[in-house]
Amino acid sequence: MTDLEQILGGLLDIAVSKGIIEDDITSRDLFDTKLMGTLVPMPHEVRAKFAEKHSISPQLATDYYYKLSTDTDYIRSYRVKKDVRWKYACEYGELDVTINLSKPEKDPKAIAMAKTAPQTGYPKCHLCEENEGYAGRINHPARQNHRIIPLELAGEKWYLQYSPYTYYNEHCIIFNQKHTPMKIDRSTFEKLFDFTDYLPHYFAGSNADLPIVGGSILSHEHYQGGRYTFAMEKAKDEVPLCFTGFEDVSGSILHWPMSVIRLRGTDKTRIILLADTILSTWKNYTDEDAFVYAYTEGTPHNTVTPIARISNGQYELDLVLRSNITTVDHPLGLYHPHEELHHIKKENIGLIEVMGLAVLPSRLKAELHEIEERFAAGLPLDTEGTAKHADWFARICEKRSVNAKNITAVLQEEVGRVFEAVLEDAGVYSPDEAGMSGVARFLAAVEEN
Repeated sequence: MTDLEQILGGLLDIAVSKGIIEDDITSRDLFDTKLMGTLVPMPHEVRAKFAEKHSISPQLATDYYYKLSTDTDYIRSYRVKKDVRWKYACEYGELDVTINLSKPEKDPKAIAMAKTAPQTGYPKCHLCEENEGYAGRINHPARQNHRIIPLELAGEKWYLQYSPYTYYNEHCIIFNQKHTPMKIDRSTFEKLFDFTDYLPHYFAGSNADLPIVGGSILSHEHYQGGRYTFAMEKAKDEVPLCFTGFEDVSGSILHWPMSVIRLRGTDKTRIILLADTILSTWKNYTDEDAFVYAYTEGTPHNTVTPIARISNGQYELDLVLRSNITTVDHPLGLYHPHEELHHIKKENIGLIEVMGLAVLPSRLKAELHEIEERFAAGLPLDTEGTAKHADWFARICEKRSVNAKNITAVLQEEVGRVFEAVLEDAGVYSPDEAGMSGVARFLAAVEEN
C-alpha cells in the first residue's frame, strides 16, 4: 500500500516538471496542502461530527479530530517521526529531550521570495481563526486542510486545534477568537479549568505573558494542552502547604528545578480564588535577597506559568513562579538559560520546557553526529558545527570514559544534563535549602494578603 507521503511526493514531482510550482519545500508544502484541502470535509461538518462524538465521550471526540488532522496531512506524521527523542533520568524524574525536525526550515530561495512577496496583515498571526482554509503564501503556511473546533471558556469564544508539529501526544492549541495579547489573571485559571471540564483527559497550560519567560507568540492569547504525562506532573511533593482560610485546598511545593506551587481540591472555584491571591501577591512581590523585583522603572517582571488538569478525581493547578528581570551579566534574562549553555539551548523556556520536555533546535542532530565522527577519527572539534561544543565535550571526556560504542548514549545523557541545568537557571528560587527559604518568604507574604 502506498502511503500519503509517497502519493503527494509523486504529484508534487509532476507539478514541478510541468512548471506549476518551484522545486523548494515552501512551494511544495503550499501545493500539497491545496490538493489535500479538496478532500477535507467542510468546517461545519467537522464541528457537527466532533459535537456528536463529544456527546458520547470527550475522548471519542478528540480521537476523531486527531485522526482527521493526521489523515488530511495537517499534521505531517511522516515528518514528526523524524524528530529525535530520548529520556533523561535525574533526581526530578525522567525528563523528555527532543530535537525537533518536523518544522521545515526555509531554503535560501524561499527566503528570497518571501522578501519580495506582498506584505499583508491577513491573517494577523498563525493562530487567528482566519487561518482555517487559508490558501497561504510564500511567507505564511497554507491551511486549506485545517479545521478548528469552537469552545466556550469563561463565557468567551475560543477555538481548539492541534499543533501541526506535535511536540508530544495530541499536542493541542486553545486560542481566543479575538486577536488579543497574552495575559495571566484570574480569568486564565477559570478558562483552563473550563477546558479540562470539557476535555477531562487533557491538561491545559499557558505560557507566561511577559517577554523572555513567555512563548513565541505573545500577541494572541492562547494555551496549550494534550494527552501526555510530563515529568512535572509526576514530581513529588517537597513541602506540604496549608493556606489560612483555604483549608479545603491542599497545597505543596514540588520537588522540581523551578519553583512550583501545586494546588489540589474538589472545588475549582476555591482553587481559582487561592491561585488569584498567589498570583496578585507574586506580581507585586519584591525579595531583594533573592534578586526578585516586581518592577524596575515601572516595568513589571513577575508572572506565572499555570498548568491545570484533573487527576484522581481532583482539580490540580500548578503555578510556576517566573521573572523576566535582566542584568548586565545576563542581558537575555537572569532566570533564563545562561550563556555557557547556549551551545545547546538559547531559546526562551516556555510552558513545554517548564513541564520537563526540551525542544532543542534542529541543528543539534547534525552537530552531535559530527562530534561523534570527529571523535572517532581523532580530530579536534574546530569546525563551524562543533567548535561551540568543544569545551563542553572536553569536560565530558575528563569525567567519563567515552568510546566509539558509548558516545551516542553519553552525548544524549549529557545533553539531558544540560537541559536539567537550563531548568535550574530558569527557576527563580533554586531547589536547595536557600531557595526553599526564599519560597517560604513569599508564601508568608501570600498569607498576609
